[in-house]
Amino acid sequence: MFPTKQHIAMARTLGVALVATLGLAACATYDDDFARVNSRLDQLDTKVQSAAQSADAANQSAQQANQRLDQLESRVQQLETKPGRPPRG
Repeated sequence: MFPTKQHIAMARTLGVALVATLGLAACATYDDDFARVNSRLDQLDTKVQSAAQSADAANQSAQQANQRLDQLESRVQQLETKPGRPPRG
């Protein structure tokens, strides 16, 4: 039996349907991959925000420590420039 136009059209339709089915099935597996990647990105975002908050807190502490050092430095300079007192006794 020779293939007729009807057979060729049916084969073409089945081929397109098969390709479409395989394509959609492949997309379903990518959805799971995208969900995993998005979950991982959310976790990393949380860690980055936490690290940024810790860095801000450390920066504030360092600034306060620098202010205290500046105050102490001025006090030390005052003490060093004062004339010496005569010894007692």
